[in-house]
Amino acid sequence: MALIPVAAEDLATVVTSLEMTTRPLPRPLPPSPFQLVHWTAPTTERYRTLFRRIGSPWLWYSRLVMTDAELHTLLDNPAIEVFAVTDRAGVELGMLELDFRERGQCELSFFGLVPELAGKGHGRWLMAHALTRAWRSGVSRVWVHTCTLDHPHALGFYRASGFTPFRRTIETFPDPRLIGILPRDAAPQIPLFEDMAS
Repeated sequence: MALIPVAAEDLATVVTSLEMTTRPLPRPLPPSPFQLVHWTAPTTERYRTLFRRIGSPWLWYSRLVMTDAELHTLLDNPAIEVFAVTDRAGVELGMLELDFRERGQCELSFFGLVPELAGKGHGRWLMAHALTRAWRSGVSRVWVHTCTLDHPHALGFYRASGFTPFRRTIETFPDPRLIGILPRDAAPQIPLFEDMAS
């Protein structure tokens, strides 16, 4: 067994990539009080606000460190589709982002709901929508990745949804709480080693 040192100011996570290479049989959409709204070229501020609400508990940070210009270019790309989950009042409670930039493939780049909705079955509804939109003409592979910093049921959820793991990697990156990208009280379940870093 090999132990790989990780700097005190960094985090390490095991990333599991999963794929689906056969279109699943159609199923009825699970009932839901929510709707999925296609965001066409959302503003960077609006996007980041929802990204933070969903991802802060799991230390999502990648889109928060992009410049406005970089994020704007990404969101304006017609091969990237962003959807918001909204309630009847129009409050945004979830996000689905599909990336079709690689020919014949679709990546579920971001898939999530605000923490208050976790464990209530709404993820199955969102996944049904995701797969319906991902498996379009010309697509032969849909894939997603999750990591050990995500919700503890994320990997099992993706497998139960029909995805098969095909690769595991280890990723290290600066703790976004220590460099000011996320608040220090984000993701309290993940130890913050600020004393070691000083």
